[in-house]
Amino acid sequence: MAERLVVLSDMWGARKGLWITSYLGYLQQYFDIVYYDSQQLADLDVVVHTRENLCKAFFDGGRETAIAQILRKETEPSHYLTFCAGGTIGWEAALKGLPMKSLYAVSPINLHLQDQKPDCPVNLLFGEYQEEKPDAAWAKELGVTMDVVPQFGNELYSDEKIIQKVCLSLLERVLKKQFQY
Repeated sequence: MAERLVVLSDMWGARKGLWITSYLGYLQQYFDIVYYDSQQLADLDVVVHTRENLCKAFFDGGRETAIAQILRKETEPSHYLTFCAGGTIGWEAALKGLPMKSLYAVSPINLHLQDQKPDCPVNLLFGEYQEEKPDAAWAKELGVTMDVVPQFGNELYSDEKIIQKVCLSLLERVLKKQFQY
C-alpha cells in the first residue's frame, strides 16, 4: 500500500501552479496523493491578485482559516510536501495536532518566527535570496534539517532542477523507511 502524501500549494494555488504538475507526475506512482490549493483553504477573497495583496489576505485571517480547514479535513497520519504559504499552514497545523509523519517544506514563509517544531522529521529548503529565511542556528536549535540552494529566491520550487531534487529527496527518505526491516 502506498504511503499517503498531502501536498499544500503556495499562496497562488492553481492560478500560477503549473509547476505542481511536475511534482505530482514524479510522485504519483509512489504515493497516494491528496492536493490542497492553499488559496482555497484560506478562503482568500482578493480582487487584484498581487503578491502583496495575497500576503496581506493570508496574514489577515486567511492563515487561520486554512489551518482550521486542514485540521478538519485531515485526520490520517500522512507525509506532507508544502510550498511557501502551504509550509506555514502545515507547520502551524501540526503544532495544533495535525497528524503528520513528516514535513518537507519548500520556501515556507515566516518560520523564523517559530520557536516550536512539529513532532515529526522536518526538512526545509530555501533559496539563498529568500527574504526572512531562518538561519542555521535557528534550525539547529529547533532540530530541523535545513538546506539553502545558492542563487535562488523564494519561488525556487518552480524550477525543474529543484523539482527533481525535492522529489528524489522525499522518495529516498520515505521509501527507505518503508522498506527497512
